[in-house]
Amino acid sequence: MAGLLEVSDATFDQEVLKSELPVLIDFWAPWCGPCRAIAPLIEELARENEGKLKVVKLNVDDNPQTPSRYGVRGIPNLILFKGGVVHEQIVGAVPKAKLTQAVSSVLA
Repeated sequence: MAGLLEVSDATFDQEVLKSELPVLIDFWAPWCGPCRAIAPLIEELARENEGKLKVVKLNVDDNPQTPSRYGVRGIPNLILFKGGVVHEQIVGAVPKAKLTQAVSSVLA
């Protein structure tokens, strides 16, 4: 997983909220089919935006506090943070074009 970082409830604030770069966080679980389906798209985005965007994954089964804090009820759930603030939230497996458009908006 090039450019992808696993975060936990314990490391979330440091890795996401205090990040210098905008962050795309993927809330997922190993048993989630749609999560596995979009994983290659998330990895592509990480590679394509290396150095401009930080891409992280958080397993909701192992880390229940952070998803609860951000109202994550369904997965996959992608949240874009910029300057520690939620910029956009995307729920469900969406086409790469939708993800690219969202990422472009935080990089602009």
